[in-house]
Amino acid sequence: MKRLGKFIIMASVLLVAACGAQTNTEVEALNKAQATGTPFTKYLAAEYRAFSNQEQYSERDYPDAIHFARKGLAAASGEVVMPEPLEDWNLNEALYVEMGEARDMLVTVLENGARELVANKAAAAQARFDCWVETQEENWDADVIQCKNQFYALLNDIQSMVKPAPAPVVDDLPAPIEDVSSSEPVKLEEALFIVFFDWDESTLTSGAKEVLDAVASEISKRGDVTNIVTTGHTDSSGPTAYNEKLSTRRAESVKDALVARDVDPAKIRIEARGENELLVETADNVREPANRRVQISLE
Repeated sequence: MKRLGKFIIMASVLLVAACGAQTNTEVEALNKAQATGTPFTKYLAAEYRAFSNQEQYSERDYPDAIHFARKGLAAASGEVVMPEPLEDWNLNEALYVEMGEARDMLVTVLENGARELVANKAAAAQARFDCWVETQEENWDADVIQCKNQFYALLNDIQSMVKPAPAPVVDDLPAPIEDVSSSEPVKLEEALFIVFFDWDESTLTSGAKEVLDAVASEISKRGDVTNIVTTGHTDSSGPTAYNEKLSTRRAESVKDALVARDVDPAKIRIEARGENELLVETADNVREPANRRVQISLE
């Protein structure tokens, strides 16, 4: 697993002993933890408890045992832990496509109410997906097939019970800028653009790309732009620390797209606000499309 390096461990008794001791501490902490939070986080903690124990005591895979024990401890504290991000694992391109689509389907049903409606199956589906990712990286064919088949069986079951959320009404979203094609540029301090993102995504949508085409065009037409600030935001769903990183990824995605449109990268500054500056005020753990955004201002 890339997060922990998957270093080639030399045959050193001291190194193995140290790693085993650390893992044992993490796994045993999870074994002793009293899960709190929602039914979903409690079920998820139990799933990761079983998985980390398997990795520790049956597979002797200490790095992954540590990782999944930590996810279990987070879930046991009431955190909503997300399925594994594929970029953290060594997978070939074809697997990224297949497993990326599977993850998208899982996240969709989780966010559309599976955590509340079928908490036990939702937790099991997430754990089986993570199991699929972990065993796929290590090419344990029998385990891959088992985890993958169990995941899809659970996912199909959940999808039959959870209806997709209605698409957001475009008119409800704030307009980025009224007219970027005008022959007379707007005042620099008024040049504010906004692009929106799907839930838990930093990939640009087709609509976002059109806005960025307009931003690049606006910048190229004027000579008074010395700085471009891309400020990433998220909605209030998910853990605060995770949202901070997600808002950074969104801001970086916008910067990369502007650079690809011949905007000078030296002029672009990235900022991240996470869920701290909501465009539409909501309670915690609320999915609000208007809050999943990057604001682009010119200076």
